[in-house]
Amino acid sequence: MKVAVINNQEIFVEGGAEYLADSLRDQLVLRGHEATVIRIPFKWYPPSRILDHILACRLMKIDPTDVDLVIALKFPAYSIPFANKKVWLLHQFRQAYDLWGTPFQDIPNTPEGRRVRDMVRVADEAYLPEALKIYTNSQIVARRLQEYSGVEANGVLYPPLSEPNPFRSGEFGDYFFYPSRIVPGKRQRLAIEAMRFARPGLKLVLAGTPVNATHELELRSVVENFNLQERVRFLGWVSEEEKARWMADARGILYLPYDEDSYGFVTLEAFTCHKPVITLADSGGTKELVTHEVTGLVAQPSPEAVAQAMNRLWAERTWAIELGENAYRSLSRLEISWDKVVRSLLA
Repeated sequence: MKVAVINNQEIFVEGGAEYLADSLRDQLVLRGHEATVIRIPFKWYPPSRILDHILACRLMKIDPTDVDLVIALKFPAYSIPFANKKVWLLHQFRQAYDLWGTPFQDIPNTPEGRRVRDMVRVADEAYLPEALKIYTNSQIVARRLQEYSGVEANGVLYPPLSEPNPFRSGEFGDYFFYPSRIVPGKRQRLAIEAMRFARPGLKLVLAGTPVNATHELELRSVVENFNLQERVRFLGWVSEEEKARWMADARGILYLPYDEDSYGFVTLEAFTCHKPVITLADSGGTKELVTHEVTGLVAQPSPEAVAQAMNRLWAERTWAIELGENAYRSLSRLEISWDKVVRSLLA
């Protein structure tokens, strides 16, 4: 079968969606199919560009003599017309839905901004039902899809890691590791501020590329203002192998996004490394994997609460190891595998 995996991408930005698109293509090829990734350039600023991108997707024509199946991953890629189209929905354009009215809204609350928001919703209601099947990457995305667009998903397909992957178990060292794109929505600032209340000797290591220089300077100024230079380390961008090494020897992993649309690859990588994850009560999809005091800790979104969670794992190393083992074993129970994903998408 000839399969086109369609995704959109902000130019020079690499994240979980790009990783997943490439992994899906590779897994299809491993199973004897022809597969390619089609990337659609996408920008959401100024807001009027969003509508241009929806129109551009509608005008794209994929010849059915070239492609047997289209698998689209996120907005607005799933707007492309094709008779044999399936969707593995990573998320809709959340700024027009659950992020509207929050600090992460991005679209201005102006007549023009509200027009864009409404047109995004109209487009989703019109074009998503064209898909023969819609799977989501989490229960929370399925609930949002039903709530906001009135569309019921055919099921949840949890995204696996690529195969092979470099993640492994290691020591339980003196630091907590937080790898992620450095953007306000991932709340690295909260992790840094938590270090004010963390036990002496405990350290924080951050890995990831900042969304912009201003945000990076803001985080570094927080470190300096609280004299945390000896306890907080910025690695910047790291390779998958480097990330795996840092993760393997951490006491635990932090993943503190605001209302995440899935459990996040960070959580899955941590579990593969036999590490407990600290996440937050308002982090959304992470709680589909992280069970409080079983596979990690779920804290309230405050520096004091995050520090308390880190202090517990720091003080009780044997318990931290036990939680990490629980986390690793949970992966089998959840059937997170590429065999399941490919079988479902091609059925």
